[in-house]
Amino acid sequence: MIKLSRVLLASTICLASTLCSLTWGIDPADAQDTVDPWQKKKQEIFKPLSDAAQQTIGRAVPATPTAKPRATRKILVFYRCEGFVHGSIPYANQAIKAMAEKTGAFQADFADTYDVFTNENLANYDLVLLNNTTGMQFQEPSQQNALLDFIADGNGLAGIHAASDNFGDFPRCRALIGGQFSGHPWGAGGTWAFKLDDPEHVLNDAFDGQGFWHSDEIYQYQPESYQGPEVLRLLVSLDMNQEEVSKRIDDGPREVPVSWIRQAGDGRIFYTNFGHRNETFQNPAMLRHMLDGIQYAIGDLDADATPTAKADEIQPALAPAK
Repeated sequence: MIKLSRVLLASTICLASTLCSLTWGIDPADAQDTVDPWQKKKQEIFKPLSDAAQQTIGRAVPATPTAKPRATRKILVFYRCEGFVHGSIPYANQAIKAMAEKTGAFQADFADTYDVFTNENLANYDLVLLNNTTGMQFQEPSQQNALLDFIADGNGLAGIHAASDNFGDFPRCRALIGGQFSGHPWGAGGTWAFKLDDPEHVLNDAFDGQGFWHSDEIYQYQPESYQGPEVLRLLVSLDMNQEEVSKRIDDGPREVPVSWIRQAGDGRIFYTNFGHRNETFQNPAMLRHMLDGIQYAIGDLDADATPTAKADEIQPALAPAK
């Protein structure tokens, strides 16, 4: 009798579930397909930042912006991933939130659904920042066009680390950043040497004119996608004069840029490959470098974006001996 009751109860629950699904126009077999896999993925990977981590980030954020905002600025921080998900995303979001609150350089909204990419919504912003996004795939052409129009209208785009690993089906958007991810011979567990391609550039002020060593994961770029010094103003690159760096590749590019700026029509773009590791967003020099790049892309910090190949010859600042 008890066994029969359990069977009847299970059947009733199954029937109720089916009726509920049909009522809402959802086939029970497809119910799982209606759940956005990204929302589940981020809940599994992202962990709340400790108070200590938030305080460290807060202390590392510059006290003031390098340039006084010319108007009230607002940025849209987008952090959705279709591919690899970086655990540092919440650290970057916290750092950007702290920048906004501490420096007053901008206000920041955060989003991870593609419906924010409309002309009407983007009209509320001065800059879109891609925080470690991977494999971004717009759901319809109008979303791609909204981003392209936004840049063409003289607004800004900034990218952190994996922002160069997106738009596989949207070559015009992919070309905005200036290079497409193609592996990382310089892994996150190593400490690598970096040179300043342009030691006196305002966006390198954070590094006091000196090359340096830093622990992070560094990308190389697909040769057919990398637009090079003919288009980009190179700021920071790996220092291939250091054997510890150069020996990571047997044959490949002898110049591996890490941070750069560029113009795209009337728009301005800043990209840095720094940002795989959580600690990068607790480093004062890195956060100053990123804030300055954001302020350039917004349009508040004047910076020379003449492509490196077309600029006067510049003597780079190499990393010190380790």
